[in-house]
Amino acid sequence: MTEGPISRFEWLRAKPKDEPATLPVYIAFDILELAGRDVRDRPLKQRRRMLERLMWHHSMIFPARRLADDGLKAWQEAMARGYEGIVAKDPESRYVPGRTLKWLKVKQKDYRVEERGFYDPGRR
Repeated sequence: MTEGPISRFEWLRAKPKDEPATLPVYIAFDILELAGRDVRDRPLKQRRRMLERLMWHHSMIFPARRLADDGLKAWQEAMARGYEGIVAKDPESRYVPGRTLKWLKVKQKDYRVEERGFYDPGRR
């Protein structure tokens, strides 16, 4: 069972008719500029604190949910809530455009989790 609303990316195309409509909200994952100052060179954990302080009073803009720092616990929590997957991020990482090994997206359909960690069932 999930807690509260869950984002459904696939609903951007077409929402199932049996699901209730909700007002749209904006989920912010990062902050790159604050008060006209570029903050991309700051660590993610510092940018996250900036984002949370900025968003605390908004009713339609929210910072993305944080999961457990432990990757396996975060994965289990995401699966229990019905999320598509997780994005594992290095809290010390600076922002860089494009793909990076500091942020890794892991989707439920692509991987399974065992006590020893993640694995790709197609490449076992």
